Amino acid sequence: MISLSSPNFTPTKHNNNPFFLRNSNPRIRVIQNYYNIFSPSPSDSSSSSSGLVNYRSPSHSPSLSLSLSLSLRRLQFVPSATASSSLAEAGDDRRPDAAAATAELPEMARAFGVSSRTAFAVCAAIAFAALALPLAMPSVTGGGGGLKTRALAHATLLSGFYMAWNIGANDVANAMGTSVGSGALTLRQAVLTAAVLEFAGAFLMGTHVTSTMQKGILVASVFRANDSLLFAGLLSSLAAAGTWLQVASFYGWPVSTTHCIVGAMVGFGLVYGGVGAVFWSSLARVTSSWVISPLMGAAVSFLVYKCIRRFVYSAPNPGQAAAAAAPIAVFLGVTGISFSAFPLSKIFPIALAQALACGTAGAVIVSRVIHKQLGHLLSTEAEKPAPTEKPHVQSIGFLSNIAGPTGAQLEIVYGVFGYMQVLSACFMSFTHGGNDVSNAIGPLAAALSILHGGASGAEIVIPTDVLAWGGFGIVAGLMMWGYRVISTIGRKITELTPTRGFAAEFAAASVVLVASKLGLPISATHTLVGAVMGVGFARGLNSVRAETVREIVASWVVTIPVGALLSVIYTWILTKILPSFV
Repeated sequence: MISLSSPNFTPTKHNNNPFFLRNSNPRIRVIQNYYNIFSPSPSDSSSSSSGLVNYRSPSHSPSLSLSLSLSLRRLQFVPSATASSSLAEAGDDRRPDAAAATAELPEMARAFGVSSRTAFAVCAAIAFAALALPLAMPSVTGGGGGLKTRALAHATLLSGFYMAWNIGANDVANAMGTSVGSGALTLRQAVLTAAVLEFAGAFLMGTHVTSTMQKGILVASVFRANDSLLFAGLLSSLAAAGTWLQVASFYGWPVSTTHCIVGAMVGFGLVYGGVGAVFWSSLARVTSSWVISPLMGAAVSFLVYKCIRRFVYSAPNPGQAAAAAAPIAVFLGVTGISFSAFPLSKIFPIALAQALACGTAGAVIVSRVIHKQLGHLLSTEAEKPAPTEKPHVQSIGFLSNIAGPTGAQLEIVYGVFGYMQVLSACFMSFTHGGNDVSNAIGPLAAALSILHGGASGAEIVIPTDVLAWGGFGIVAGLMMWGYRVISTIGRKITELTPTRGFAAEFAAASVVLVASKLGLPISATHTLVGAVMGVGFARGLNSVRAETVREIVASWVVTIPVGALLSVIYTWILTKILPSFV
């Protein structure tokens, strides 16, 4: 064990130091543009602008003003020439030749800190799998028909994969963007975690939310006499939605995949089926969610973050207050999730008892983990006498502007909420995979059913291989392009710390959970963007980057009409290419 103190262990810029100290534990990671735990001296402030900083131990040894016990096994030393990641760049400490070499790498390689050869190999493997795997899928080989039918089934699966790929590239930032922005997870950790949970959610829960995409947008009976046209429209809708999502992902716009696919299907229905081919009530609910979901997310995150500042930051011991608040938040979240999404019985008392038991178990586990990881800091700070002077507070009631904790107390608070944010990100990632994969596999399964002789409007059973295919597409898009939108949500709207990131994720997940229970069709993307903005508003209007917000809102407004226009164009092209089928 070693002891670190502010005078004996201070950040400094040292070009002749051959090592950077990188902390792999998120609770004491020093993040770019966020609070500086160790409070460097003004002469050293320039070095703290990078996520990775050098440390020196002066020869003198004055009295310790802050003592932190850290385990050596949690510290990793890496050479300065190679110390680069998605969240922490060496900045001025990197040699010019190393910085130039990094700048020449492809974007994916720079984002994940890998070589261009590795990035190319990953992309090539994904492309090969996307082309080859459908040849062995039962949805292609087991449906009967000749070579033409199999070729169309292969093309249909590729269209669904393209849509799922773009969902992964754009929408997975809902779950992981704030965790990356606050520093709770690195970009590489976020992608690997989301890949596992998104696939699991899509595979295990994907069938629960596909009915709306199959039966709630288009009136299939209008196309009963022309199933081939409906097939072409569904295929074109997938391609159109995927195209717009790819454009949005390229520019880092977090648009709604649900609105995109709905707009594409509505455009096809209006042009080729008339006004009666669209369920207008569903379209009205989707349109209303444009306004409802971001406002609800902003309002809830605003209140959650103000509660953190009021009841944690202003407490005599903020670290202990954070450790006490975490199990309460876990209890509320797990109880609500269990009751709404995974009830073992439809009988209310049994479902409620199950939810309360799950919430209690989750709270106990999190409490033990926090005290095991941060117990030494909690006990050390508890022994210190409470400050005689309260932090400066502007007395305006609940919305008081409260000075935040500093030093070890700040470390404990960020450590607790860092763990909490990882948990909230994991849950949101799992539920996102189960919810948004329907935007790809719903139209895909309907198109395959028509292709293999099913009647339009009939009940469709989602094949297992199609579920897995949709999950694979989401993971592929996340790995290849997901870092673009993650950067927008996590960094460009407002600066995030673990407390702010947790407030945004917890608020967004709560709003989506309640809306799903009430049957309100809201957008997870819009909700989380609104939640991040709400946290920024809680810190002041100047904390929200207006230019980024304007770009996001503009991308929302044009999503449905652009999707509709592209769908009509693609349907026209497809009917010309396949005259013998349509």
